[in-house]
Amino acid sequence: MARMALFGGLVIDEWGQAVEVAQVGDEAFYVVDDAGFRRHIPSEDVDRQVLSEMLKMVEGNEEAIAEQTAKMMGQDDLFTHAILINQIKQMGEQVDALLNVGIPEETRSYLGMMGFHVTINLHGDVIDVAQPGAISGEGEGGE
Repeated sequence: MARMALFGGLVIDEWGQAVEVAQVGDEAFYVVDDAGFRRHIPSEDVDRQVLSEMLKMVEGNEEAIAEQTAKMMGQDDLFTHAILINQIKQMGEQVDALLNVGIPEETRSYLGMMGFHVTINLHGDVIDVAQPGAISGEGEGGE
């Protein structure tokens, strides 16, 4: 049971409408408007799907991500590089902690400004994760 909706304010339904976040007891839910009926979908179900998609994008690119991160930090040395690779490889193990702590509001706002959003259907299945700057596997061209 997730205490916080990780992507609150960044989730839309399949019709492009913003999805609300509601708290029922200690559990967070995404609330989808289904023709006036408010469907409460456990946020943990949606958030785990999104995090899984994000982890798939990282898989196999650990070296490049660590290299770029080290450069951005101004610490492009072997020791920092090794630490970053280790942290990236352990990201999947940190999902449970993230679900309880949440993503800071500032980070969610930044993601939203950059165009990040998640599209779900009425059942809470993730249809799309729009990640700005991500390379599309569908060969979309920029016209």
